[in-house]
Amino acid sequence: MSHPVPPEPVQPVPATAEEALAAARARFAVLDPQGNPAPLYVADFDTGFLVHAVMPPPPPGTQAPSGGSHMVISKIDGAVTFVPNFPPDSAIELYRSLQRPVRTSGG
Repeated sequence: MSHPVPPEPVQPVPATAEEALAAARARFAVLDPQGNPAPLYVADFDTGFLVHAVMPPPPPGTQAPSGGSHMVISKIDGAVTFVPNFPPDSAIELYRSLQRPVRTSGG
């Protein structure tokens, strides 16, 4: 009798920040204002890796462009989630809140 095979993760689950960075580079291309690839940084936290680009400051007298996102790679199943371009600690907290089960009243 054969046993069911567990499903494979969406992508390989990275074990280190370096592995998360390598996985992100293939899926998360962020360009700086000159059109060059922006440097990517990884914040390792309890349930995932937050990958974010750091842009150079805008020229004097101009504002930084708004928008953008960060990528989170789950340490549990390798799933990729995009969160808004918040400061890293806030983006991680938002990701955690999205992963918590929703509680309903009355039961």
